[in-house]
Amino acid sequence: MTCTLSEITRALGGTLHGDTTLAISRIAPLVDARAGEISFLSHPKYAPQLAQTQASCVILSVEAAAGIQDWVAQGRAWIETDSPYLYFARLTQWWKQQHTKALLAGVHPSAVIDATARIDPTASIGPLSFVGAGASVGAHTRLAARVTIEAGCQVGQRCILHSGVVIGADGFGFAPRPDKSWEKIEQLGAVRIGNDVEIGANTCIDRGALDDTIVEDGVKLDNLIQIGHNVKIGKHTAMAGNAGVAGSATIGAYCSVGGGAVILGHLTIADHVHISASTTVTRSISEPGLYTGMFPIDKNADWEKNAVTLRQLHKLRERIRELEKRLTD
Repeated sequence: MTCTLSEITRALGGTLHGDTTLAISRIAPLVDARAGEISFLSHPKYAPQLAQTQASCVILSVEAAAGIQDWVAQGRAWIETDSPYLYFARLTQWWKQQHTKALLAGVHPSAVIDATARIDPTASIGPLSFVGAGASVGAHTRLAARVTIEAGCQVGQRCILHSGVVIGADGFGFAPRPDKSWEKIEQLGAVRIGNDVEIGANTCIDRGALDDTIVEDGVKLDNLIQIGHNVKIGKHTAMAGNAGVAGSATIGAYCSVGGGAVILGHLTIADHVHISASTTVTRSISEPGLYTGMFPIDKNADWEKNAVTLRQLHKLRERIRELEKRLTD
């Protein structure tokens, strides 16, 4: 199935340069795009690929379009827009709507829905999913296959929960007995998820111990993320795969957390904080900004030498303090 450039710009806007009737059959990466395909340039570092691409049309910023006017003579075109990456995102949504059969609302016959659960009639519940007692699923929300929403948990409107997501499993709560074994702490809270939240495959969000675990509007969680009990995640925060948040941590709004990063429990992260991949956050962060805490990759022999040096930093610090004290005496 194909569409024309004029159909795209009528739907999404942008300033089109070139043949409006050009047929587009696919959205493709810039370096691999061929004739009849559309691509985008979102970062200046990929600008050299413009000379190599065979795409019939490229989505560009006004600045990037300055040197490619000869494309029209070659029968190619470009769409100018303030934010090429955002335009590309909206193009993928529009493309899917045009080329994919609409997902019907309703509950798959193999899903198990408790009689006391509330499912909006516009929601879609996928195969082998489970919605427990007193749980609720909002309007136009989609649960893919094998999604579990435990008792009392709430999912808002227009959310997407991908396969294997578990909402409301027990948090990790145990009290030590005198014999060093463990006594379970019953998890009596729930999970409350806002509107327009997307949760990736096999991500788990635990119910609260007493109060609820809260995920606010617009949060985006990647695959295989663990959110501990009583965590609070502010609106429009995004977290990449394999990140983990320990219990009772509070993460502000408009934050981002890189893949594999860890936030320890009971910490507070301010709004607009960005945490690099593989960082372990061991203290609260009160100011916006980019935070990184990782040991750079190196040849193993060099890494071991540096690791040994790091282990001696405390002793070196004490020696320096002693020397400073002698100089000032």
